[in-house]
Amino acid sequence: MAPHTGKFVAYYRVSTKRQGASGLGLEGQKKAVQDHLNGGDWELLAEFTEVESGKRTDRHRPELKRALAMCADTGATIIVAKLDRLTRNVGFLAKIIDSGVPMIACDIPDMGNPAQTRFMLQLLANVAEFEAANISSRTKSALAAAKARGQVLGSPDPSAGAKHAGKFVASRADEFALEVGPIIEELEEYGCVTLEQIAKGLDARGVKTAQGKTKWALSAVANIRRRYQAVK
Repeated sequence: MAPHTGKFVAYYRVSTKRQGASGLGLEGQKKAVQDHLNGGDWELLAEFTEVESGKRTDRHRPELKRALAMCADTGATIIVAKLDRLTRNVGFLAKIIDSGVPMIACDIPDMGNPAQTRFMLQLLANVAEFEAANISSRTKSALAAAKARGQVLGSPDPSAGAKHAGKFVASRADEFALEVGPIIEELEEYGCVTLEQIAKGLDARGVKTAQGKTKWALSAVANIRRRYQAVK
């Protein structure tokens, strides 16, 4: 393999808060990146670490967004230790590839041709997505078998679980409001003062709702604007 040259931005992902705090899995990812780049005239501009589940969408991957934005601004290549640390979702991977940001996964050989590399990335992402689906299927089967044996499933304290879930949902809503709020403020600066005008502006810019819809309801605009003012 030829020595690497140019600018790079590293992206790491750990799947749980415990791993994020302890560094489990993170040290190995960093070593894989350093080993892969070893030799040549290269510069690692920044490192971004995400504590997230691989099933989340890009909207819930703020560190990945920052990494891709830095790559776009500096012409750097994003590098990950393993493809499944980036995503197991083929559609998500396609969006990243289509963004035009060069990408390297240390566990995938450089094909020497952008089209061949893209094909290899998509092929392996398909395999990863298939494996994730199998894991999900096996988990459901195991839970069904446990239930059939009479094992009690679920939280022993439903109220505590509901409280935790409520906090999680609120956190996601705040995060989304912080993403969309500045766009609404910009639309207001351009003269969009009513909810209808703001909704049309968001639609025109291709900003999707929290549910991934392309059409904004007036109530959704009002809710986002109110939450943004509360959390910014």
